Amino acid sequence: MSDVIIIGAGIGGLTAGNLLAKKGHKVIIFESHTTPGGYTAGFWRKGFYFESGTVSLESTHQVFGAMKDIGVLDKISFVPQRSRFVSRILDTGADDSYENFKQVFLKAYGPERERLQAYFKEVDKMHKTMKIFMGITRPSLLSLLTAGIKMFGVYFKYRNVTLGDFTARYFPRESELYRIFKSFGYPDMAAYILGGAVATIFGGYWTVRDGMQSWADVLAENFRGLGMELLLNSPAEKIITSNGTAKGIICNGRPFYADFVISASDYKKTFLKLMDDKSSLPEDFLRKMEKAEVSEGFCVAYLGLNISNDELRASMKFPHVMYMDELPGSELRDPGDGLFFEKSSVMLYSPSLHNPKLSPEGRSCLMLMAAVPTHWMNDWGNRDRQKYTGLKEHVKQVLIKKAGNVVPGLEKHIEFSDFATPLTFERYTGNTDGATSAWSWNPKNKFYSNYMKSDVDTPVKNLFIGSCWATQIGGIPGALNAAYQCVKRIG
Repeated sequence: MSDVIIIGAGIGGLTAGNLLAKKGHKVIIFESHTTPGGYTAGFWRKGFYFESGTVSLESTHQVFGAMKDIGVLDKISFVPQRSRFVSRILDTGADDSYENFKQVFLKAYGPERERLQAYFKEVDKMHKTMKIFMGITRPSLLSLLTAGIKMFGVYFKYRNVTLGDFTARYFPRESELYRIFKSFGYPDMAAYILGGAVATIFGGYWTVRDGMQSWADVLAENFRGLGMELLLNSPAEKIITSNGTAKGIICNGRPFYADFVISASDYKKTFLKLMDDKSSLPEDFLRKMEKAEVSEGFCVAYLGLNISNDELRASMKFPHVMYMDELPGSELRDPGDGLFFEKSSVMLYSPSLHNPKLSPEGRSCLMLMAAVPTHWMNDWGNRDRQKYTGLKEHVKQVLIKKAGNVVPGLEKHIEFSDFATPLTFERYTGNTDGATSAWSWNPKNKFYSNYMKSDVDTPVKNLFIGSCWATQIGGIPGALNAAYQCVKRIG
């Protein structure tokens, strides 16, 4: 059996640690934060619970399978995540089916019916294929094989087409429908992912009733119960190497040695900041690493409300609501647009609508989330504390005003508020620029050549990537795939 060090107690690190421990390896996990979980975590403020990052998960057959392998599935309260879409002229209401979604758009945009029908006809093909392939429906072996063939057809057809370019095939770029559908997923993601996104949103989204932190805590407790060490407040300062082989890490000035090191953390920082000796790394690898773009960051307003969950539910219908209010001129690639948030959409999410115990009695909690241009407004004020505070307050108020179209009088019901920017998420998770899902989803900015593969191998022997950064588009499925690949490599 081997000694293994894991950097990071996110979902990838915790999964790899548990699986390796069950196989008899000696594992230590080093986590820089005060709690485990990374983006799959949460926190409490004045009796209100909020998610730290991830609010939903997909590929539940894979997630449930991993938790069953570890032996904790019965300890985690996974529940379906239901969504509602609202704009100034439409509302999908309390029916979160894909068919209802389409009919609402066809009714709201009658003059654009022909364009919409053509658009939905193509999306339907992707959706049907991915719904089967992702295990959302229970297919026969033949239908699964057929869906697999079709999925690869969709992949090769749209693998180099951005969502914006795909949407522009059906709607004029200056139109409202173009603005809505080009944002139906991660910005500029490869169009072939659209089928999976639709299949996930309308039937494949889940969350954790007790909050994502409870999931991380269960995995951490199980890991320790196997006799392993999980060290919090313990950031890896350097990765120790010798002759191009990982030998351990330095934490708090002290060396820790192991046969294998798994970086279940940010790929870029692993090599650009943690390596004790970069001379053994290929120069073209380092240049590629420095230039590689990451996924967009988000800003989040955390609100504790003095209204009950029943009152909040009457307005929101579901815990997850997308208020689609993207106006002309909204450009996620323009970090100098001071009015960006006035023109962007906002997502509302309430953990306490899943579980009332996540807020004080008679109260409720609400999160308002919006994507943000990387390094917005000179990276949020260029380290000027006063400017940073002012920008945060401005954006928070803009998002609250927008969300008031879903929750009337929202600003009058706030008794607690806080706000996080991509800088906040980078500080607490270590992800470059507060990236929410690993590398850029734009097919023209790929770091990996293969979107479908978990790439845990690195130029350093016995150093593996065990986080969502092992895949191009990250996410919880990517982190789990990486964890299993690391376990397979170590044996």
